[in-house]
Amino acid sequence: MTIEAATEFGSALECTSRIRGRATLHQNPFWILGATPRDSKQRIGELAEERSLIVDAAACQKARSDLINPRTRLSAEVSWLIGVSPARAAQLVDQLHQGNFDVKVLAGLPPLAHANLLAALFEMLDAETTPGTVAKLINVLACLTDEIKVEDALRDINEDRAVAMFAPVPGPDRLESELTTRRGYFLSAINGALDKLPASFLVQTMTMAAESATADGQRHAPMLIDELVDSYEVKTTPILAQEAENVRKLINSAEVAAKTGEAAIKPVIAQIEVVARNWDQIAQPIQLIAKARGVEHEQSSKLAYEIRDCAAFLSREFGMLDQTKRLIALVQDIFKELPEFSESIERDAQTVDELVATRAASAADHDQWCKDITYRVDLGLLSKDTLWISPDGVCWKKRWYPLDAVTRVRWGGIRHSVNGIPTGTTYTIAFGDDRSETVVELKREDVYSAFTDKLWKAVCGRLLTEMLEKLKRGSEIRIGSAIVQDTRVQLIKHKFFSEEPALFPWSGVKVWNQGGSFYIASQQDTKTYVALSYINVPNVHILEQAIRIMFKESNAQKLSDLLG
Repeated sequence: MTIEAATEFGSALECTSRIRGRATLHQNPFWILGATPRDSKQRIGELAEERSLIVDAAACQKARSDLINPRTRLSAEVSWLIGVSPARAAQLVDQLHQGNFDVKVLAGLPPLAHANLLAALFEMLDAETTPGTVAKLINVLACLTDEIKVEDALRDINEDRAVAMFAPVPGPDRLESELTTRRGYFLSAINGALDKLPASFLVQTMTMAAESATADGQRHAPMLIDELVDSYEVKTTPILAQEAENVRKLINSAEVAAKTGEAAIKPVIAQIEVVARNWDQIAQPIQLIAKARGVEHEQSSKLAYEIRDCAAFLSREFGMLDQTKRLIALVQDIFKELPEFSESIERDAQTVDELVATRAASAADHDQWCKDITYRVDLGLLSKDTLWISPDGVCWKKRWYPLDAVTRVRWGGIRHSVNGIPTGTTYTIAFGDDRSETVVELKREDVYSAFTDKLWKAVCGRLLTEMLEKLKRGSEIRIGSAIVQDTRVQLIKHKFFSEEPALFPWSGVKVWNQGGSFYIASQQDTKTYVALSYINVPNVHILEQAIRIMFKESNAQKLSDLLG
């Protein structure tokens, strides 16, 4: 914001009733005596005598002494309207004193004089001044303070001193010290005005001032704004600490409520949103200044990650993606002034969106899976029995197994013939748990093909994964006469009068189908093998699938490599 643009925010300061009382400027020796920086010592003495008849004589003598003494005179000059014509300076200070002050008339004044008038204005503002007005005045004063140049002020002071026949200020050192003190006064004047405002107005004012001064954290603020927000941070730190603790308590409540279910956690998440937004409203000016400085506000960063961790907990432990999204959206909104955190939470938001999409896709896939495995058929000529499979389980002749309970499956067909003439095929399908098994005998190839396809999709994928996980844990599995381990398999070496077990790595065996059996054999010794009947030995189809996939994977050295 340029000074010119900032001063043109109204034809006057909202209304003159917002200006009350007197300012420090009205205690300046030049104002007390009605003197100007161009008056000589003699004239100053005369004015002191004249004014002593109207106001306190002691005050007039002190004002005279302050203006005649070179050391105290410099303080009076720096706090007056140096560089402004005597008539205009008197007029401006009088207008301020009368409470009839138009900020537009300040355009074009030297920065130091302009700043002195605005600081005086801050001292006279009442508690009903709107946050927008105070914020704009703060930014104008801050910009003016940065524009004050020692060499310009020194020139203006010494020009007036030459006319008044006072010794010039010899160099910039003392003037620099006075200007530093003056900036402290400007800060004090602003803080005094802010202290009069209601708490909600104070927060709004500081936020608006910081937003404007930093372009929402994109550029460095004037030094006075930096110092003002630093003092604001000191005042608000206890409040922020208490509110942050309230958020933490709610986070703990959310993690406990999550165990009960999503309905229980929703109101807690709503409370977190309210308290966190209140916290952020207070912290906003501090966050903006920190961002403009290229750092992150430590309290904001800590709280942001605590809420983020809660979101991650709800997603990871309970799969509550809707509540996770609420918390992520919350911290994305209120902690956008934290660059590093914003990048991290943006990745989290993308991950959650992907999980939501995956969940939706999984739901659709599950619906399709349910359709794909559902099958029902009545078998028998006279007495009908129903063979069916669905997400609820698999059943034959009222013997029912839940899908998750099925641990073994086998199926196959036997062709029959008389005198070399085919007479048909008998198909067998068996399924069961660890304690029992049900066997289906049928002659219909269409039913056999359809049901075994459904059975594979419903059960065998899970059994294959469970087999691989068991092998990965170091266990071995016996299937028929084969003992299967993760890295090798035990086969049988067939001799004339005995059989001898022999272990082979997977790289040393070969497999094939023959006569209704699955063969695993040594690559080097044709007499070392096992033959596993599809129709009689449970889970041969599953073992075959695992081995054949492993052989196709060039990098696989053991069966559990298929788990990825």
